Amino acid sequence: MAVNKAALIRYKILDRCFRNPGKKYFIEDLIEECNKQLFEIDPNSKGIQRRQILYDIQYMESAEGWSAEIDRIPFGKKKHFRYRDINFSIDNQPLNSAEIEQLSAAAEILSRFKGLPQFEWVNEFAPKLEQSLTVESDNPIIGLDGNEYLKGVEHISPLFHAVLNKKVVRISYQSYKSLAPGEFIIHPYHLKQYNNRWFLFGLNEKLKKLTNLALDRIVSIATCDVPYHDNDKYNFNEYFEDIIGVTRPDEGVIEKILLEFNESTLPYVLSKPLHGSQKTIKTEERTLISIEVMCNFELESLLLSFGDRVKVISPLHLQDKINQRLQQAATKYKD
Repeated sequence: MAVNKAALIRYKILDRCFRNPGKKYFIEDLIEECNKQLFEIDPNSKGIQRRQILYDIQYMESAEGWSAEIDRIPFGKKKHFRYRDINFSIDNQPLNSAEIEQLSAAAEILSRFKGLPQFEWVNEFAPKLEQSLTVESDNPIIGLDGNEYLKGVEHISPLFHAVLNKKVVRISYQSYKSLAPGEFIIHPYHLKQYNNRWFLFGLNEKLKKLTNLALDRIVSIATCDVPYHDNDKYNFNEYFEDIIGVTRPDEGVIEKILLEFNESTLPYVLSKPLHGSQKTIKTEERTLISIEVMCNFELESLLLSFGDRVKVISPLHLQDKINQRLQQAATKYKD
């Protein structure tokens, strides 16, 4: 049984009532106490019923809960509830199985954040949490997409703090096309993850324009004694809205891209949109997908990943580009 927030509140209220020796709590009193607290938190709450309280008590008594010993003490024709040992409290008990399962799942998620700047505390906390949990499973419940061998993640923390503290950095960088590293002085503004890679966006001191650098191509980072230029031009909540990926062409314009997917692929694209602007256009003959983005390398790569399962209808320059790249790929198999 998952312990949600409302249930946990009820358990704590019941716990307080059961160890109060100065008052007799009948079922109606328990309902009243719980509803009083719940209404304070949420005035629109519908409250709880007798059956829910009885179920809560049963759960607290179970091994899945806290194995609490709760007596029903006769008083006239009714019974009031009290812990057999009024020194007992669920706050003093070891984690129950439901809590352990939830923490195990949380530990699995936390482990994915190790090494990221805002989550440095996870490096110390997660192993202690995992060590304290006793539930073992051969098959994890949650699987997250990630690449533990990804290059460049060691640069995230210093770059994060450079952005946070507005510090200019000198970066030694070697692109895939370069035979040797080059040097850039960057005013860092934003870190972005796309397709399991991290990118730094910042003002290039020499070019006086926004530049993005892939962290896996960074050789080294050093601080630089140059006055920092604040970002007063780019809103990174909006910067990526009109593109797929991280490359925004300098002279890029937003275009309506019409795509025709084959019958087996269309449901996949409908359930997992290519972009936030995606729309479905249905005619008697076919169903088309439209997106409104700037054409860039990442868009081309995405379309090529579908192979023969998609056809670019328009614009014609993108259709020609994809057609040309597919033909070039096909020539590699002719020999």
